[in-house]
Amino acid sequence: MSTCLVVMGVSGAGKSTLARPLAARLCWPVAEADDFHPDANIAKMASGVPLTDADRAPWLAAIRDWINAQAETGPGAVVTCSALKRRYRDSLRAARARVRFVHLEGSRDVIAGRLATRTGHFMPPSLLESQFGDLEPLAPDEDGVTVDVGDSPQRIIEAALALLRPRDYPASGETHH
Repeated sequence: MSTCLVVMGVSGAGKSTLARPLAARLCWPVAEADDFHPDANIAKMASGVPLTDADRAPWLAAIRDWINAQAETGPGAVVTCSALKRRYRDSLRAARARVRFVHLEGSRDVIAGRLATRTGHFMPPSLLESQFGDLEPLAPDEDGVTVDVGDSPQRIIEAALALLRPRDYPASGETHH
């Protein structure tokens, strides 16, 4: 069965920063969840209005469809997705792949500091509190790991892969086909 690693967390946690090198390390395709948002969602967030569950439903379905397509063609894939609530993660888990989560966790101060210096993204820092308000950390029965974002991207990737079970993923320098 194919595996999809969903790099999750609030805006500014480093999902994009970590997903690309993680996917490159595993030789798996990567997708950015922001690319699946309809224009109306992007406009809503850009204006400082949090999305509703109804706004997120087609977005999550599109990400799940991408996971399904990847499951038909290869051993794995990586996708970024905030996946803040368990029901959102449940929607992604309905894919025809083993969906595993890498929750990037950081303090409000650390994340707010990152958002304050980020440019070129539609998500305004003013929505960070709503994201933390919606965040439901991974439950013990969910397939995934939580890693702190306070370290370097390389060390975070190493920690995530070690926690996900090293035998399932290549050691540093190896490739996975």
